[in-house]
Amino acid sequence: MRKYDRYDHLILQQLQTRADLPVAELAERIGLSTNACWRRVKRLQESGVIRRQVALLDERELGLNVTVFVSVKTGEHNAKWLEKFAEGVKALPEVVEFYRMSGDTDYLLKVVVQDINDYDRVYKKLIAVAPMHDVSSSFAMERIKSSTALPLEHLSG
Repeated sequence: MRKYDRYDHLILQQLQTRADLPVAELAERIGLSTNACWRRVKRLQESGVIRRQVALLDERELGLNVTVFVSVKTGEHNAKWLEKFAEGVKALPEVVEFYRMSGDTDYLLKVVVQDINDYDRVYKKLIAVAPMHDVSSSFAMERIKSSTALPLEHLSG
């Protein structure tokens, strides 16, 4: 892991909450000149620490009212099956997160849809992707915490 100083930490902290901050305002908030701040942001982008900047959309405002966590168990643990499964899942825009897991669940998917009928449509596409041993769906009742910000406290120690 690359070393990050106090200013890198402050830049990353600020950009995680407001990526659209003008460089001049960002520089003022963290106590650097505009040029020095811009160079640091550019270096963080070029090194891959800042992967990209996006707009975070409100699911409810867009009619995406149901979040489903889908646990997948498979009897197949080989590269060919995983490649087929991964490509099929990546092709489903409703799947917004996709993880290979340890423990009882082999894969965990986060799916965002309009309603239960919409999820049923996605489910039918999902089970057609590759053979699976078990697919279990859990519907989120309430979002208590959701953040895109990573913990950065370990950087300034």
